[in-house]
Amino acid sequence: MSSHKRKAGRKKFRETRHPVYRGIRQRNGNKWVCEVREPNKKSRIWLGTYPTPELAARAHDVAVLALKGTSAIFNFPDSVSLLPVAKSSSAEDIRLAASKVSKVFAPSSLCSSSSSRVESLETTKPCLVDEIVKSRNDNDESNESAFFDEEAVYNMPSLLDSMAEGLLITPPSMMRGFDWDQVDCETDLTLWTD
Repeated sequence: MSSHKRKAGRKKFRETRHPVYRGIRQRNGNKWVCEVREPNKKSRIWLGTYPTPELAARAHDVAVLALKGTSAIFNFPDSVSLLPVAKSSSAEDIRLAASKVSKVFAPSSLCSSSSSRVESLETTKPCLVDEIVKSRNDNDESNESAFFDEEAVYNMPSLLDSMAEGLLITPPSMMRGFDWDQVDCETDLTLWTD
């Protein structure tokens, strides 16, 4: 699998940017910052400083969603369905939506996290789904039915991709030395059992 990231021209920038996530770089003290270049302009939109690279990458996804739409390249495949959408493509609206990301995706705000990073990663996604369903129920007047995005929960695009990859594998042969052209075949193939 190849990365969609372009190679950096400056050595200092290459040393500080994240090896996986697009649009973020590391600052002194293990802080991660995010800024996005406005399309067809030389100016940048500053999205802020974040404690983890994942939060900064989510903020980047919010910005590219507002600027380029769903055709943009995201750091996380579920970004379109889970992230808050900016009201417009103005810098202020994008910054406001990006600030909501740190509140929604921060592990301490979703679950009671333990000191183990593995446990916090395991509990973040189910709690996030509960939080989204709960917030949508609070917004609904009727509260009769809640929307549950099964594609996001079960990661359907990658599930379908892995199922398709499984179909590309050659099936095992029926028998060694079996030939349909032989007149006298020693194998009796029955379709139904008696």
